[in-house]
Amino acid sequence: MKPDDDLAPTLPPVVAPPARRGRPKKTKTTGAGETRDAILNAAEDLFSKHGFYGVTIREVAREAGVDTALVHYYFGAKKELFDAVFTRRAEVWNSERVAAVDRYAEAAGEAMTLEGLFEAFLRPPFQWSLKGGPGWKHYAALVAQTNANPAFGGETMARYFDPAIRRLLELVKRLLPQARDEDLYWAWHNLSGALTLTLGETGRLDRLSGGLCKSGDLDSACDYMVRFAAAGFRAVCGPKSSV
Repeated sequence: MKPDDDLAPTLPPVVAPPARRGRPKKTKTTGAGETRDAILNAAEDLFSKHGFYGVTIREVAREAGVDTALVHYYFGAKKELFDAVFTRRAEVWNSERVAAVDRYAEAAGEAMTLEGLFEAFLRPPFQWSLKGGPGWKHYAALVAQTNANPAFGGETMARYFDPAIRRLLELVKRLLPQARDEDLYWAWHNLSGALTLTLGETGRLDRLSGGLCKSGDLDSACDYMVRFAAAGFRAVCGPKSSV
């Protein structure tokens, strides 16, 4: 007669359930938030290095460690993902810059200077890039790329940055009341290019100067840019000399 163990029924092997794919449950809010942030961080990194056209949704998903369907679920098409990446930190930059120039204008009153205005407006993005971690470095490089993108850069920069810039120019106009509007806009245009190139930290300055200047020295970069901007606005927007 067989032992009792030999008479036990044969059970089917335990099979682990397949990994969940596609849309997450709405109840998992914490997990959903973490997933969304992971996708944004991965996209920000890739866009900053390869540009909008050099990145695919599949690559973003792989970098974030999620299924491609999740990227589409949270953000839709690639342009909507790019916009979400761009918006996230633009709101921080711009709210801090506007708050800074408003505080300075109120505190300085009649003693307000161009140098003080530009210090208040320019310092926040430099500080975020300097101390905010890798994500802010990626974002600064992304802004530099977008500002020079002829396909959609102008529209994107206008949508997210123009309100803060207009507030700065309103305050500059108080100090340079004789300035023509076109002069103010050209002056900003030149400053905008210098600002985004500098925040991009391309290393161009290091090579040009033979190592004398470091593109990663953002504290010094901001100090120089404040003086450069104030002098430039005075030269462009001040009284025109007669010939």
